[in-house]
Amino acid sequence: MKTVAKVILTSMFAVVLGWGLIHEAWSMGSRVPAVGMPVEDFHLTDLEGKSQSLSQYRGKIVLLNFWATWCKPCTTEMPAMQASFDKLRDKGFVVLAVNELEDDTKVREHIKTYGHTFPVLMDRENKVANQFGVFGLPVSVFIDQQGRVQEYIKGGLLTEQLIHDVVARIQKQEPVKAASLR
Repeated sequence: MKTVAKVILTSMFAVVLGWGLIHEAWSMGSRVPAVGMPVEDFHLTDLEGKSQSLSQYRGKIVLLNFWATWCKPCTTEMPAMQASFDKLRDKGFVVLAVNELEDDTKVREHIKTYGHTFPVLMDRENKVANQFGVFGLPVSVFIDQQGRVQEYIKGGLLTEQLIHDVVARIQKQEPVKAASLR
């Protein structure tokens, strides 16, 4: 009987300890930024090996896009991101494409093949994706000139029109929108 009780208590302890570790991991750090909230700064390395931070783009409208080369919807929306970047960069708009957990060589080859010129940042440890609560791809976060989230889009495809509309709304300082599935 003592052996059975010991096994049960050991199992219960393991479950409680496991839950504690999971809870601690989820509660560590700050909350995922919601629409209207300021975003914590981050630093990632680009494909040229230079450190870049979100704060260096303060004063600009930032499209922070989380993607991977294996993600078909991600690569499908990239031409719209590039076209918007080309048209709007002189008006204070920047695209930061945050690649999740992939090899630099593979990402560099993909970007070169498709001729993308916006900055590509490497999230090698998935820290920034976790900071933004990314659990599926693609995810796009529009951040205003003051560093606040203005729109958070999970899934769905960005189009030039959608990007233009969101940027125009942010430039006009219209009210923020809640997270959407498009």
